Amino acid sequence: MGTKTTMKKTEEVDHAWYLVDVKDKVLGRAATEIAARLRGKYLVDFTPHVDGGAGVVVINCDKVRVTGRKGEQKVYKTYSGYPGGLREVVYNKMFDKDPTYVLRHAVKGMLPKNRLGARMLKRLKLYRGGEHPHAAQVPKAVEIQG
Repeated sequence: MGTKTTMKKTEEVDHAWYLVDVKDKVLGRAATEIAARLRGKYLVDFTPHVDGGAGVVVINCDKVRVTGRKGEQKVYKTYSGYPGGLREVVYNKMFDKDPTYVLRHAVKGMLPKNRLGARMLKRLKLYRGGEHPHAAQVPKAVEIQG
């Protein structure tokens, strides 16, 4: 007989915490690593329908970078639902206003579009500088590519 597939139950989940420093990292590459940690794809017993991922504390969001001409060309759009209600903001302007939004937007797009994804996103903690108030979670520092 072969090995048996184990499905993790919600009660069995223990959320680890990781600390990610995105200083001088590329936005998209950092976001994919963070999304994988939140989702739990790095675990051997990954179960798609269970929120088994980790919590991620991200510091230095104001020092993340983009490649090429994305600074002038990448556009964030919101639509109010009313005629003429489309708002467009260029990356550079959005980054100056709120650097954490840029990273949260990138990570959110890589998570499931349902209640499970919303629950995962709640465990993403983003901070502009190098300080964070999550010492009690004892986050393990992790180096990411990019």
